[in-house]
Formats: sequence, C-alpha cells, structure tokens
Amino acid sequence: MKRLLISAVCAALACAGSAALAATDLVIATVNNGHMIEMQKLGKFFEQANPDIKLKWVTLEEGVLRQRMTTDIATQGGQFDLMTIGIYEAPIWAKRGWLLPLKPDADYDIDDLLPTIRDGLSYNGALYAAPFYGESSMIMYRSDLVKKAGMSLNDRPSWDHLRDVAAKIHDPANGVYGICLRGKPGWGDNMALITTIANSYGGQLFDMNWQPQFTSKPWKNAVTMYVDLLKKYGPPGSSSNSFNEVLAMFNEGKCGIWIDATIAASFISDPKQSKVADKVAFAQAPIAVTERGANWLWAWSLAIPKSSKHAEAAQKFVNWSTSKDYVKLVAREAGWANVPTGTRKSTYANPEFMKVARFATAEGLAISTGNPRQNTLLPSPYVGVQYAAIPEFQTIGMAAGQQMTAALLGKASVDQALALSQQAAEREMRKAGYYK
Repeated sequence: MKRLLISAVCAALACAGSAALAATDLVIATVNNGHMIEMQKLGKFFEQANPDIKLKWVTLEEGVLRQRMTTDIATQGGQFDLMTIGIYEAPIWAKRGWLLPLKPDADYDIDDLLPTIRDGLSYNGALYAAPFYGESSMIMYRSDLVKKAGMSLNDRPSWDHLRDVAAKIHDPANGVYGICLRGKPGWGDNMALITTIANSYGGQLFDMNWQPQFTSKPWKNAVTMYVDLLKKYGPPGSSSNSFNEVLAMFNEGKCGIWIDATIAASFISDPKQSKVADKVAFAQAPIAVTERGANWLWAWSLAIPKSSKHAEAAQKFVNWSTSKDYVKLVAREAGWANVPTGTRKSTYANPEFMKVARFATAEGLAISTGNPRQNTLLPSPYVGVQYAAIPEFQTIGMAAGQQMTAALLGKASVDQALALSQQAAEREMRKAGYYK
C-alpha cells in the first residue's frame, strides 16, 4: 500500500511538473517608460487569470528597443511574441507582412479608440497595433516661476515669447534652468521635437518631389532657436538627455519649461513622484508661423510579429492590457491620475479621471489636433508629423539627429549640421529610388 501511495504521489508530482513545463512563456519587448513599468507590475493579474501563460519582459531604452525590434522583425528572428511599437512602424511593418492583424474580442470596443490614434495604427482598414497609451507634445511649465518673473504664457505661445520667458526664469545659481528639452540623438528623440519646431516655422521634411528640405530657411530658423535655447537657458549635458532624464530633472524642480510628450503630465503632477506637482501648468506646443505640425502624434502600442511563437496568447494579452477594464484596474491600483491616456474616448468621458487629471483638457486638445495628414504648411507627400512614414526615414532621422547634437555641442555650426543632414537624406532617397 505504501509503495502504491508513493507511486501515486510521484505520478501527481510528475503531472504538475509537466503542466509547469507546458506553460507558455510570452516574451514582450517594451520601452522603459513609466506606464510600461506599471503594466509589468500589474501583469500578475493577467497571469492569475491565465495560469497557463507566463510573462517574460525585455525592457529597454527607447533607441535600443527600436534597433533590437527592427532587426528581429526584419530577419523574422522570433525573439519576441509582442512588440511595443509606434504609429511610424505599424503601417510600414503591416504593409511588409511583418505583423499579424489584431482580432480584439467582442468586449474590447474598438470603436472606443480615439480616431486619430486608431487610424495611425491601421493599414488597409485593419488594426495592426493596439494603443497602450497615446500622446502628443505640449508645454509643461512652472507657473510659480513664470509668475514670479512677471511673465505669462497663453494657451499657444510663440517660440520667441517662450524664449523670453525661459530667459527670465533661468536661475542656474539656484539649480533652476529656464528650459529643458531632449538633446539625445535619434529620430524619435531630439528629431521628434526639432521636426515639430521646423514644421511650426513653415518647414517640412520633404517637398512634393521627395527632395529633403533640411537646408531650407524654416529648418535653419528652427534649429537655430533650438540650439540657442539649450545653450543659453538649458541644463549642462543636454546632449545626453532623453525623456526619462528630463522627467527626473523636472520632478526635482530643476526645469522651468519642458516641451515633450503629453504623457509626462501625469507624472509631473503626481505628488508621489514630483516635488513641484502643485506648481505645474500646461499649454499647447509653441508656434512660429503656423500651428500645422507644431505638436507631434504618437502611440506606444502592442503588436504581434508574424514570427511570434505564441500568437494566440499574445492576442489575449493585447485584449487585456489595452482594454477599458485595464484602465479601470490601473485606477483601482494607482489612482485615476495615473491611468494610461490618449487612447480611449471613455477615459476622457469619465468624471473621476477629469476631476483628478488637471492636464486632461490640454492633453486631449493636443492629441486631437496632432494630424499626420495635415502636417505641414506647404503640401507634403508623406504622412506623419514628427516623422515621414517611409522606411528610409529611420536612417535619415538618425543621421540628422546626430548632426543636431553636434550643433548643440558646438562641434558643428547650424549650417554645417543641416548641410550634412541634407546630404545624408539625399543619399538615402536616391538609393531607395525616389529620384536619380
């Protein structure tokens, strides 16, 4: 009897071991932003509801993430079951057959997605990436410092006026810098901001003949303004700063003005994270000669690569993590002020969210006016505000970003940086066959 009992126990343990081995390891590549970190924390709720699926996270800095994912999907490497991609990649990768179309379940309510975001993540009418959070860009600033300096910022100031305000509140002796902006090179880093500045000066990335426009007057005006601002009123080491670095400085009270992703508003207005939460105000991105393209549009979204080994499990996670119920879960666990925004109409219709999120009105306006199809003052052949939705742009944007950083560091003049950006862009466009 004892021998039979031992055999039964061993058999049961073996079965348990087999079940454990059979669990699906879902590998998710994501960016190291605050909302993504929160998603990892809350992943335990998904695993509890789906005990046969274990989440494996690969969390990387934005630029490194893009390189790893682009290499993997282009080679069909199959390292990842889910990828965190943006509005730039979604239609391009879908067109190339690298992504699986999403099939949300009946409870997902796809019509609740904000139209500009849904359109940007679709190809031929099908959704290929589900938005985790959406964003535009806007001004976030210390209202106390601006008031103390006897200045003001209206809802959509000019770049010239913003420069004057930055000069007035710049106080490095007391650890406060007039303005903090991204300086780290990259098509999604410094170039995202600089391109919107150029747009607002009446510029564009390409004219209707696909000729790059980096040496045009609007681009010179824009980059001159950018370099001048950071050299005179920015913190030291700006050339190394991306989103997370500036966020940390702003939360410590070291930045008077910051122009960046609207998603930052939820962090800098949270007293648990920010020392200046009660002193923050918001305005729309500054303009020069036009509002067109003055603020970007983006969405960090989840997509299933065709090479995914566990597409069915990946779709389950997409349904869960980008749903209305997930927003409610974050609200329950972290508060309504910390929910991922910029994706669903229902979020902005929720009175609890609108009550605690002081930034919601400004954020919603910025996202609704970020139009990838009406992106520049002059007609442009491409879709995209802070990027051009063509495969070649990633290389062009990176090359130009390096040159902008060189100008910021004083290693090149603005004219030299723009001339070299122009050369690099023309080379890529000729190679791709846009013209001879």
